[in-house]
Amino acid sequence: MTTELARKTCIPCEGGVPPLDAGQVAELLGHLGGSWKAVDNHHLVNEYAFPDFLQALAATNRVGQLAEEQGHHPDLHLAWGKLGVQIWTHAIDGLTESDFILAAKIDETI
Repeated sequence: MTTELARKTCIPCEGGVPPLDAGQVAELLGHLGGSWKAVDNHHLVNEYAFPDFLQALAATNRVGQLAEEQGHHPDLHLAWGKLGVQIWTHAIDGLTESDFILAAKIDETI
């Protein structure tokens, strides 16, 4: 199901819509790879492991390029051998379907 989400495009949110409720978050989370977690139904988090810094950096750059293409920008934390990703829609201070779309696209990019 991740590929179904990954085929969609992020839709910019300028506010004025409610964040997804717990049931919607749980349903969409079920369509992502098992390593994504929803924290307090507010944001998505995942951490990817790599054998060294350069590969983690390359993945960070790929995710950055993807974020620019989608117009939806996650918080990224690069460290030796790992890349942490945190996603939410800042305009509504919560989660939208676009956050799950971006997560699915990141999984395919990594």
